[in-house]
Amino acid sequence: MFKRILVAIDGSKASLKALDKAIELQKLTEAEIYLICVYKHHSLFEASLSIGRPPGMDIPDKVLSEYAKEVVNHAKELAKSHGAIKIRGFVKSGRPSKVIVKFAEDKETDLIVVGTRGTHSDKDGMLLGSVSHRVASHAKCPVLVV
Repeated sequence: MFKRILVAIDGSKASLKALDKAIELQKLTEAEIYLICVYKHHSLFEASLSIGRPPGMDIPDKVLSEYAKEVVNHAKELAKSHGAIKIRGFVKSGRPSKVIVKFAEDKETDLIVVGTRGTHSDKDGMLLGSVSHRVASHAKCPVLVV
C-alpha cells in the first residue's frame, strides 16, 4: 500500500499528532517514514542585519536551521520510542508548502501526513492552516491531514 510516508514536522502539537498517525500506518504497511522540517529562508537583507550583531550571535538562517534539526531529532526519538522503524529526517529551507510538495515528488512518497495547523497558526475557526491547505491542494500523492 505505502512504501514511503512523508510527515511534515514543525514542533507543533498538530504535527506530532500527524507523526503518531504515520507511525500507525507504518505498523500496517512497513513503509519508510520521512520526516521533514522546513524553515523559512531569510532574505539577504535580513541576513545583512547580522553585520551589526556581536560575534556570538548567529544569522537567522543558521539559528532556524539548528532549531529545525532539533525538531527533527526530537521527532525521530519520539517515533522510535513509539515503535517506529525505518525513519529518516530531513531539514530544508524555503516556503514550507512548496518544499514539502517538491520533496514528496522527488522522493516518490506515497502519502504526505500533515497537521491541521502549525506553530504559527493561531486563528480560531480556521479548519486548516495555510501550509496544510496548500500541501493538500498541490500534492500529486494523497495527503492525510490530522
